[in-house]
Amino acid sequence: MKLQHLDTVMFMWCVSGHKSDKLKPLANIISKSGDGYLQVTFPLMLIPADKGMYLVIATLIAFMIERPIYWLLKNTLKRNRPPQAIPFFKATIVASDEFSFPSGHTSGAFLLAFVVSQYFPSLSYVIYLWASCVGISRVLLGVHFPTDILAGGSLGSAIGFLVIIIMGE
Repeated sequence: MKLQHLDTVMFMWCVSGHKSDKLKPLANIISKSGDGYLQVTFPLMLIPADKGMYLVIATLIAFMIERPIYWLLKNTLKRNRPPQAIPFFKATIVASDEFSFPSGHTSGAFLLAFVVSQYFPSLSYVIYLWASCVGISRVLLGVHFPTDILAGGSLGSAIGFLVIIIMGE
């Protein structure tokens, strides 16, 4: 129960007041970039590069593992999103599904970041910055608690790591 309270306090600090209001338009754009389209198109754009096809295969395998695990966790744990958990709180956007834990946007973003960074280390800084911003945007927009983001990032990274090991890279 203490963790939920701390999570709620951190969440309210992130979303309260005018400091977060100024960031919400940018957060909305960044959040949409994590809807899944980039996870498909970015690896495809790198096919012509050395190891580009390995990236596409690793990304495909990783998402085939990650999406069912993410779905199972989300629909088993059934953690309420902030608007349902906090009386009188209203999110900036409407979430695409009912439950909060883990963040699927963040999981997908960190999965992509991990795999891309293994095949294209020079892109690590930019791709991890993007993945982090996707997670932060989900909190700022009011659809996830901070621990949802930590869990999503951990899940995506762990699956990415597993797939890289399986592929022998």
